[in-house]
Amino acid sequence: MVSITPNFQSEPRLHDAARMALPHIFEVTWPDPSKLGADSKSAALLLNEARETFASHLGIRSDEIHFLGEPNLGFHLGINGLMSGQKRLVYSNIDRMEVFAVAEGHPSKMLEVDLNGQINFSELMKDDVLALQLCNRETGTIQNGRPKSPDLLAGLFVDSTASGTRIKLPANWSTALWDSTSWGGPSGLGVFAVSKSANWSNPLPHLDGRVNPGPASLALIVASALAIDSWVADEKNLAAKIAAINGEIRSYISNNIPDSDLAPGGADHLISASFLYVNAEQLVTKLADKGYPVDSGSACSSVNMQPSHVLAALGVLTQGNIRLTIHHAITFEEVKEFLEVLSQTVGELRDK
Repeated sequence: MVSITPNFQSEPRLHDAARMALPHIFEVTWPDPSKLGADSKSAALLLNEARETFASHLGIRSDEIHFLGEPNLGFHLGINGLMSGQKRLVYSNIDRMEVFAVAEGHPSKMLEVDLNGQINFSELMKDDVLALQLCNRETGTIQNGRPKSPDLLAGLFVDSTASGTRIKLPANWSTALWDSTSWGGPSGLGVFAVSKSANWSNPLPHLDGRVNPGPASLALIVASALAIDSWVADEKNLAAKIAAINGEIRSYISNNIPDSDLAPGGADHLISASFLYVNAEQLVTKLADKGYPVDSGSACSSVNMQPSHVLAALGVLTQGNIRLTIHHAITFEEVKEFLEVLSQTVGELRDK
């Protein structure tokens, strides 16, 4: 039986602040906050308090926030809602596949990134709609550049699903999307925002002013609000530790595992590493069997195990790739043990 060891997968454990409160949360969030009655009024207060919590941590107004039971729906809402007339959608070749899918329905331009993952915005034109990914969820690459004339854009959709609260929105944002799991909140909840100054129109069939045709779970919303409140406090105390662990992992792989390749860094909590002469699926499976769950970054989808378009765009090795997410609870000792197992496992697979 495998012992319990650190989790390096992207999905974190639900934050303790939310997990411990779950029984009470489900007890008080059953009423419909839009109806009349004492219970519904109490539920409405909880919803409003959650909105204010998100607004304070995300740097937006509470009345700009909408909740989605399907987080990826936010890509459709956020981009298509800005694409009126014959506007052109501009995005990068390391964006998420959801953005690629939306681009197929519009005049579009895909911008290439340099070897550090940075976009050259010189090809932007007046009235373009730009999809901007603040942090790549596969490599941790942070997009540092910004358009020189942002006021000429017709709209700016910001993908904050991997950055969470770590990176602030650009001042000229139009729509934005976060994933609750990025701050240890429950899965199945997206936080979608539409700026009051945006020229945005709901692309979904609708008869009223609601952005989302169906309500998201109030229990998940309240749990996520508790999680983000506590996660932000933890991040202030643990950010330096996460950065040091990132450096230790990168140094160990570079110095101790031959024929390895690290994608350009950025966000301290994400690392993408590739190993020549190793099959990614076998490496992920072997590490999981030894009690160390990691993600495979060498595939756009774990179903088809095709080479990652992100790694290919960056010009780094796509073979034998794994993605590590460094969560707050991980310790230096656990990382040291993992790295020894990783080195051993890579060697075993190469000796086959």
